[in-house]
Amino acid sequence: MRRTGLALTLLGLSLAALAQTAPRIQLNGMLGARAALLLIDGEPRTVAVGATTLGVTLVALEDGRAVIDVGGRRQTLALGAAPGRVGSGAPAGARQIVLPVGPGGHFTMAGAINGRYTSFLLDTGSTSVALSQTEADKLGVRYQHGRQVVTHTANGAVPAYMIELASVRVGEVEVRNVEAIVIPGQMPHVLLGNSFLNRFQMRRENDVMTLDLRY
Repeated sequence: MRRTGLALTLLGLSLAALAQTAPRIQLNGMLGARAALLLIDGEPRTVAVGATTLGVTLVALEDGRAVIDVGGRRQTLALGAAPGRVGSGAPAGARQIVLPVGPGGHFTMAGAINGRYTSFLLDTGSTSVALSQTEADKLGVRYQHGRQVVTHTANGAVPAYMIELASVRVGEVEVRNVEAIVIPGQMPHVLLGNSFLNRFQMRRENDVMTLDLRY
């Protein structure tokens, strides 16, 4: 038992050390489909597609997103989203999300749905997590057999699908079995609505939003 406890302690220390050494990366700009302006641990770098800088390889650019590779781990960054650590994985039991305010006073962030990377916009006015059919198709989310409903948008009433997402991850925090709505058309971000946010205690201090997981 003592050896098992020591092994678990060493494993925990190793994971913590890995999380600290993983670079923090943000996508700050794009030069067409040829290069991206990345902020790597606070250092601005222009990186061409296929090139490697400070251990970060830019794999692809499209639709306001950059696919990067760090130590064999790939992640998609959204333009203007808060920086996140890449290559460390999500620490088990992570329970807090800290979001700095972005352009226009909005809170945007990178994350994942069912293990596939996407970008979110925090929206307390949305009842559920909301994503477009275009984004759902990109993420491989099956919605055609979901419950059909009618939702109201700026363009009037449109048909939509209510589904349950197996997992939604923002930063290092993952929540399972989250209700979502899939609507026609395109949206620049997935709306992070109250079916996700209600599981957190939210507080805002100046330009920082903190979400603490409740259950």
